[in-house]
Amino acid sequence: MVPLAGAEMVHKPLQLYRYLIRCCKQLPNENLQHHYRHAVRQSFQVHADEDDPERIQQIIKRAIEDADWVMNKGSGLQ
Repeated sequence: MVPLAGAEMVHKPLQLYRYLIRCCKQLPNENLQHHYRHAVRQSFQVHADEDDPERIQQIIKRAIEDADWVMNKGSGLQ
């Protein structure tokens, strides 16, 4: 299950960032939203200087998989 529609359209880091921030808005409580928004921002800053296209695609794929896990886990915490 994909957390939000559009995951298959994410190919660039900025698209990933926006996608993950939208995912955070779907989490059931404000504390979780704040925590994961902060984590997304930090991760984006850490990887901002990445220039290897293959590595960027690996990061995008992993981030979407992680978002899927968080969304499924978060939906059970309601």
